[in-house]
Amino acid sequence: MEIVIQEIPAASAETPVPEKHIRKPEWLKARVPGGENYSRLKTMIEDRKLHTVCEEARCPNMGECWNSGTATFMILGDTCTRSCGFCNVKTGKMHVVDEDEPRRVGEAVALMNLRHAVITSVNRDELFDGGAHIFANTIQEIRQRLPHCRVEVLIPDFMGSEEALNIVLNAQPDVLNHNIETVPRLYRTVRPQAHYHRTLELLERAKQRGYTTKTGLMVGLGERPEEVIDVMADLRAVECDIFTIGQYLQPTKSHLPVDRYVHPDEFAMFREKGMAMGFKHVQSSPLTRSSYHAEKHV
Repeated sequence: MEIVIQEIPAASAETPVPEKHIRKPEWLKARVPGGENYSRLKTMIEDRKLHTVCEEARCPNMGECWNSGTATFMILGDTCTRSCGFCNVKTGKMHVVDEDEPRRVGEAVALMNLRHAVITSVNRDELFDGGAHIFANTIQEIRQRLPHCRVEVLIPDFMGSEEALNIVLNAQPDVLNHNIETVPRLYRTVRPQAHYHRTLELLERAKQRGYTTKTGLMVGLGERPEEVIDVMADLRAVECDIFTIGQYLQPTKSHLPVDRYVHPDEFAMFREKGMAMGFKHVQSSPLTRSSYHAEKHV
């Protein structure tokens, strides 16, 4: 099947043109990766030829999380079929699916003796099930080795396939996470191959089957605060349980620039609004990422 990668369109008249060279504020400083646990985890991952979203997405919390012995595993390779304007994961030629990968992830999670494991992936739109069976097999491998470990899956949208979603849900993850990422007005620029209402529909389907649902959003891409609050209302309309919101940071000069750095007081406001709407948990801060402190969200 031929994979067509769409070009990210230029900002429209509706999309604010971000300022250049905005100085990063003091509140966005993160720990430099290092420490004994960091080195041990890095070796463990490399030895098993695994990938983490911490490295691929250049997460600012990698130093803190890895040194505390936690990581978010990224399955289905390190190359994505999509070209989101914010994401540092590379786009290109797809590799053959590694059917043994779930076993190696299960081994790594067991060796780390995790209480909460997060499994995410690249988009694999060329696959018949979007890679859903690899998610399911990974959940099963973790369960076999470490029954007490909670498993959170951060899944792609599977191009709206309910069948693919059910493959994952039938493996009974503890948390079903799928990120909404941005406000509807910015989807064409930020997520050109995704659809806002498709994400809402996925979360609603998972909730209808009784699962704990979670999603995340970035700010600093040109959205307005009232648009963020509207998204939160849409998420509560489909009974989403957990909401994370953090500052967008430009991975490289070829990615979308930062429009503004959102002050911690505004993040506190978003958390207050979200809890008042009925979310069970809202993680809202400049350095928040979808899997940051994930074990505390449930």
